[in-house]
Amino acid sequence: MAASPTAVEELGARLREPAPRLTEISGWLDGLPHEERVAAVRGLGRREQRALYEAADGFAEVHLRDLVPPAVDDRVAVRHFGRNTLPAFTLFEKRFARPAGADGEKPDALYGYNFQPTPLLAGITGPGYFVAVEDPNRAEVLVDYNRVPQAGAADLPDGWPAVQRNEIKLHRFVYGYMIDTLRRVSEHVTIGSAARKGKDLGSWFVLSREP
Repeated sequence: MAASPTAVEELGARLREPAPRLTEISGWLDGLPHEERVAAVRGLGRREQRALYEAADGFAEVHLRDLVPPAVDDRVAVRHFGRNTLPAFTLFEKRFARPAGADGEKPDALYGYNFQPTPLLAGITGPGYFVAVEDPNRAEVLVDYNRVPQAGAADLPDGWPAVQRNEIKLHRFVYGYMIDTLRRVSEHVTIGSAARKGKDLGSWFVLSREP
């Protein structure tokens, strides 16, 4: 008797269909335990992430409250576990937080940075700080690396690194002049595409938010 496919295999197979059925994929992802959902999205390669981004165009609205739920306190980090389509260092996290005093249901912006698993890598790329805002023209979220939190350490979640701009040192080759676009896949999962100075880079990343 053949073994049942793993979550990684199942999601990959669904996204390799000629017309991925995102409504079914979304419900299936919502039904997975957190650890399996993270494993599933982190198993997606370039072809599958591109297909997911295209299928998510206009599928469902994503708002800042979906990235940091209203029940989460201000200045508390919410982890989004991700994988990108770069040649190396593909596994990472985006960490988002709501600034102090913001409206939990409709914040104007979120602060965030890219957590790297090793201090050496973080030293090369920098923390990759950004400000996330809602796109005024579409129900998507823009992750803007041209803006960084105008905040001191006391205004950020405990343990976050010092804020650095992204146009300095080697950081500019990784995050400089970048704006990512996030689209909704499911309650916890978003899919993003990267652009530099308004030019699409043909690079994608997928995120799964912690419960």
